[in-house]
Amino acid sequence: MPSDYAKTLGARLRAIRTQQGLSLHGVEEKSRGRWKAVVVGSYERGDRSVTVQKLAELAEFYGVPVSELLPGDVLPTLLAPSPKLVIDLERMAQLPKDKAGPLARYVATIQSQRGDYNGRVLSIRQEDLRSLAVIYDKSPTDLTDELISWGILNSDARGAIETY
Repeated sequence: MPSDYAKTLGARLRAIRTQQGLSLHGVEEKSRGRWKAVVVGSYERGDRSVTVQKLAELAEFYGVPVSELLPGDVLPTLLAPSPKLVIDLERMAQLPKDKAGPLARYVATIQSQRGDYNGRVLSIRQEDLRSLAVIYDKSPTDLTDELISWGILNSDARGAIETY
């Protein structure tokens, strides 16, 4: 069972990665295989200990000081993890095509890129939501509210979007 320290360190690593708009596989691709997705994920969950050397190298890869990754008394609000944006694919499939058509095409593209066809839910990034907002000609906040009203996003998603 991971220690609180390992969990906090992992949360900081995850926050830095997501702030940079990277998925775990994105880290592996950007690092040209230097950082394997499974390894970084295990660091983030606190399941695997990270050496000081590896932590320094990872901080350099992310372009942040090591001190930003080390747990202290207070987790800075900038690094606090936000709720995930998770699309309910089963609910989306029930919507009329005139509503969900652009979203369905966007989701299909993400699934194809990730090779993720579980068919029930799909996590998206804030950048994805911003792109979808452009497609729907809405602000990210308004689109989030609309997707919540359609039953595609959980109401917690409001906390995941930045203020625009």
